[in-house]
Amino acid sequence: MSKEIRLAFAHPSERADATAPDGPLDRISVRDHVVEVEIGAFQAERGTTQRVAFNVVVEVRPITDPIDDDVDRILSYDKVTEAIAAELAEERLNLLETLAERIAERILIEPQAVRTFVRIEKLDRGPGALGVEIVRSVDDLKTKPVGHHADITPHPHVVYLSNTAIGSPNLSRWLDQLQARAEPVILCVGHNRVDSPKTGHRMSQRRVDLLALEQNAWVLAGRDDRCVVVGTRTELDWAMKNGQISVWAPSKIVLDAVDGPRTGPDDPVGLAAWFAGHMDASDLLLIGEVPPRDPPVPVLVQDIAQSGL
Repeated sequence: MSKEIRLAFAHPSERADATAPDGPLDRISVRDHVVEVEIGAFQAERGTTQRVAFNVVVEVRPITDPIDDDVDRILSYDKVTEAIAAELAEERLNLLETLAERIAERILIEPQAVRTFVRIEKLDRGPGALGVEIVRSVDDLKTKPVGHHADITPHPHVVYLSNTAIGSPNLSRWLDQLQARAEPVILCVGHNRVDSPKTGHRMSQRRVDLLALEQNAWVLAGRDDRCVVVGTRTELDWAMKNGQISVWAPSKIVLDAVDGPRTGPDDPVGLAAWFAGHMDASDLLLIGEVPPRDPPVPVLVQDIAQSGL
């Protein structure tokens, strides 16, 4: 078998390596991702699902700064599976070619992406796998208008719990009601009743106070197993799309923010309001607290004694 024929049927990662224009780039890949989906132009493919396999390789721009084992500095493979899910959910398609094109376009919107190989195969239509493979680059997007993509950005319901609310016997009932909501839920907390250490230095005190908020987040997580402490944007995005109740650990997002909060961790309600705006939340619910001035999102206030969420 010639090298050309072998490469034609090799995994997209090998094809990417063989066709790299300026030497190999860093890559991420998703292999053998199988989804049950209704797709196809034939009448026999309508009203029924079939297994479709996705193999995707994304070449990315080299990261010049240290990664520091930080998930928010890389292009997560969740972006690939989310692109697949979003295009499958948008409308029923007849052609794998159309689906591959749309997935490639959505992936290449990501800032780090340079080129992507998308292979899609039907596993149930014949004795073998029947499919297509395309390769697209960011330069291809410049020569054609990018198609419409459904907005899959979650708009969470951010909830601030006072210490009284965290300790309330109604906490489990409130979480039941929050979990039943259509939009994802992110919880924010204030400081524990124990004062944090004083450093005498503004920047170090800021970090200590942020860590004090995170300590209280872990206190809340200890009250109910459904509450998972999360500190990175990548993890929050994943949690929102998978029905997890997150408790925000603020240090990383606050310290990394280019347009950071005007208020400090000594004003946790104001910080929660900034976070709600940062996350493009649908609203901010305060349980047992008064609203801050000029919040970036609509604010709802519930008295602890009367709260029914």
